[in-house]
Amino acid sequence: MSFRSENLFARDRRTFLNAAAHSLASLATVSVVGEKRNYAIASQSDSPTEKSIVVDTHMHVWANDASRYPFQHPYQQDFDKAPHDGTVEMLIEDMDQHGCTHAVLVQVIYHGWDNRYIADCVRRFPDRLRAHGLIDPKESNVADKLEYWMKEHGLHGMRFSPIYYKDGQHGGDGWLDADETHRLWKKAESLSAVFNFFIAPRQLPKLAKMVSAHPGVCVIIDHLSQVDLKAADPEPDVTRLIEMARYENVCVKVSELSSVSSSGTYPFTDAYPFVKRVYEAFGPDRLLFGTGYPGSARAHYHRPTLDREIALFNHMPFLSTEDRSKILGRNAKRLWGLAV
Repeated sequence: MSFRSENLFARDRRTFLNAAAHSLASLATVSVVGEKRNYAIASQSDSPTEKSIVVDTHMHVWANDASRYPFQHPYQQDFDKAPHDGTVEMLIEDMDQHGCTHAVLVQVIYHGWDNRYIADCVRRFPDRLRAHGLIDPKESNVADKLEYWMKEHGLHGMRFSPIYYKDGQHGGDGWLDADETHRLWKKAESLSAVFNFFIAPRQLPKLAKMVSAHPGVCVIIDHLSQVDLKAADPEPDVTRLIEMARYENVCVKVSELSSVSSSGTYPFTDAYPFVKRVYEAFGPDRLLFGTGYPGSARAHYHRPTLDREIALFNHMPFLSTEDRSKILGRNAKRLWGLAV
């Protein structure tokens, strides 16, 4: 990352969080777990150019050259080949075809902790891409790894996946709020890193401990925390997610409705009451758009096409035109310092 780009990213991230810090003075009032609280990030004036930006904030790509970019899946020892191609070339073609101006790459688990491919993708397309890597959260030097990938390879943040460690899997999720993990978060604040979390609802209280202690770190909850609306009683999990709205440095990706929805059928209208509650709690300034896979890989992973993913927000009657433009791109523009 160049000095200019790094400063731009840090400045825009600070702008985003500074706006959040003033949210308690906002006139917008939402209902959170039976209480009335003011959580909306203070709105900023936006130019017509900003309104045209569309940012896919959750895009997995992977290499098709295993000799240069080995598949080092940390949880599957016999993983040696991705089930479908998913290159950055496929992504750019898909974006161009459907009017998606930018994307945030999120390191796929297939390449494990080796983030070189997405770093190289950003070097190739610096005006259109940002990238979040993966680092082993259980390593004692995880804070140093964050600094290495951001300073030496130009990444903009990291993704952590506590959902893979729940119920004692892979040694458990104790690292999420461990005392030593505070060093990682302090390093993140000094680097203006953005963290996103693939996390189960019942793990959110552990995350809440960290976001409360480190309000200068912007945190994004992936995929609506994978709340299972098919569960006999999803309300406890819905409540856990809604409660995270009290922390102004927390955002949510309205993504993977295909897995959150009880029907799994586009346009996933059965999930809208849940999405509306998230919208009312977090406000339109802390919601982000994301999909998952590039081009033809979408069908392989049973996801809608990019144009249908973008159009999905037109189906949600509680969103205004202004809300849609924020969720589809303007929020991400500020958060990652994107230029149109």
